[in-house]
Amino acid sequence: MGDHFQTIVDLDATAADAPRLAERVLGVLVAEGVVLPERTDGPFGQYLPGPHWHKAAGPRDTDWAPTDGLTAHTGRTVFHGGQGEAEWARCPRCTATIRLLTDEYDWIDAAWEPYERAMSRWRETGEAAVTCPGCTAAVPLAEWTWAGDYYAFGSLGFEFWNWPELGEAFRGLVADALGGHRTTLVWGKF
Repeated sequence: MGDHFQTIVDLDATAADAPRLAERVLGVLVAEGVVLPERTDGPFGQYLPGPHWHKAAGPRDTDWAPTDGLTAHTGRTVFHGGQGEAEWARCPRCTATIRLLTDEYDWIDAAWEPYERAMSRWRETGEAAVTCPGCTAAVPLAEWTWAGDYYAFGSLGFEFWNWPELGEAFRGLVADALGGHRTTLVWGKF
């Protein structure tokens, strides 16, 4: 079974802006009744679902209530899907698709290594690029797309543990509270 999460990642927030933006979004979610204002020490979220949690759910997913909470992550983070791994990465310049796993789900070390090095650099500095084997462009790591939207790179993320599928309208509400920043959704399980 395991525990599932969905993380709305702000792709535009800087490390300096992330704490202020997190407070703004949390203020909106508390005001809307999506989460409660009190922080908890639970393992799955610092903010428990509020009386109007259903505002976060998609139209077909309001029949079961979330069992855990929301955690706001601030600071440079490689957001990922937890179990498993991305099968491929795609260059945004030339759309070359680089396979990272074999059909038996074993690592293709030579393919994975440049991304692994770039992720380490990105964690340390906030900047890293991977040279695309297709077009030979040095492409910033955060611009690559990943199978299943497995990775996202940012300084701000809102992680919902064991909630129904987050709806498009709710994701728009969060993006509006972020001042129109670009966001993406990372799904995962542990």
